[in-house]
Amino acid sequence: MLQQYIQTYASARVGFVGAGISNMPIIELFAAAGVPVIVRDRKLRDGEREKLRALGAALSEGEDYLHGIDEPLLFLSPAVRPDLPELVAARANGTHVTTEMEEFFALCPCPITAVTGSDGKTTTTTLTAKLLENSGKRVFLGGNIGKNLFARLDEIGPDDFAVAELSSFQLMKMTRSPSTAVVTNISPNHLDWHRDFNEYVAAKKRICASMPKDGLLVLNYDNDRTRAFAEDAGCRVRFFSRKNKDAFCYIDSDGIHCGGKLLLADGDIRLVGAHNRENYAAAIAATADLLADGALLSLAREFGGVAHRIEFVAEKNGVRFYNSSIDSSPSRSTAALRSFSGRVIVIAGGYDKKIPLDTLGKVFTEKTAGCVLMGDTGPKLRAMLGQSGYPYPIAKAETMREAVARAAALAGPGGTVLLSPAAASFDKYRNFEERGEDFKTAVREL
Repeated sequence: MLQQYIQTYASARVGFVGAGISNMPIIELFAAAGVPVIVRDRKLRDGEREKLRALGAALSEGEDYLHGIDEPLLFLSPAVRPDLPELVAARANGTHVTTEMEEFFALCPCPITAVTGSDGKTTTTTLTAKLLENSGKRVFLGGNIGKNLFARLDEIGPDDFAVAELSSFQLMKMTRSPSTAVVTNISPNHLDWHRDFNEYVAAKKRICASMPKDGLLVLNYDNDRTRAFAEDAGCRVRFFSRKNKDAFCYIDSDGIHCGGKLLLADGDIRLVGAHNRENYAAAIAATADLLADGALLSLAREFGGVAHRIEFVAEKNGVRFYNSSIDSSPSRSTAALRSFSGRVIVIAGGYDKKIPLDTLGKVFTEKTAGCVLMGDTGPKLRAMLGQSGYPYPIAKAETMREAVARAAALAGPGGTVLLSPAAASFDKYRNFEERGEDFKTAVREL
């Protein structure tokens, strides 16, 4: 299937905007098949440039990197807006402007479950995939996490299952929906990229815009915006909730209930945090028709979480360190802080996504005993905490090592340090993973 698709463009030139982890595996596939490739990127890194030249790809860089698009097929990286004037003109001239996930959805021979949301989508996606695997299914995990799914099309059969995490960046460029869709929640995020919050919500809603009638849409009943998606749904809808006992999955202090029965006791869930109970409920609602006996309980007792999400790193000098670098918004940091029973020292701050930070004042006061602020949003956080009357020590750091050292000193023996930036990583790092790894390295070097 995949080779047939590639050979369709054997005599043409295929374009790629961006050479990141979404596009690079596809570039390699086309180049290996002898198809002429051009990569368009405003600024390639040295390693990327050398790799692309070795593949024989033509390069278009600099301010005019989108000039003269005449390729019949053009793949966009997730972070590229689809409404750039050059891309609009390319479509008008007959170029098929697409993405990894759009083409994967068009060609995939098996059922697809896709997960989106402002918070919790990676953990929910992972739980969904693992529940299917524990039930004896062969699962391919990708999208915003995992391996490139388009590049693996020839490995996938009709009896398999694909599970994909989708960001608003990816969804904004998609016209297809999965057979099962999950929306964990929606709160302000990525307002540095989206024109406004309405555009962000509209992008999330595209996950269920063209679902089949026999499809399944799983929604968070307790989030007004996600609950509203049910109004236009042309398919089955299942809710998970802490408030509505009639929801398909109802969560309380005892655990997760389904059909009026306790399906998973809270004490059997190894993952910490109330928000992770919601992630479990979403994954259960998405897979309930396929679950094998014992699949849920064995996962709940064994699964300790995804890296960079309240990840225990080490205990040094009597101080426990947790890495939650994924927390790139105030709502994520709020959930992370509330996962701890006692107070913590939080390391916060990073790239400014233009999201209001005011909501952090209350949770910082309730759940922390001090904070270390860094990055672009550090000064904004300090000003906000000052205005809210924050009563605990506030330190400043320029580097992660400095932040870890100062946080450890504030925590003292028996204390806890949590990296929960409430901001993106792009002011100092390529991504949240790199930031989290730097934090772990700094902890280990103590």
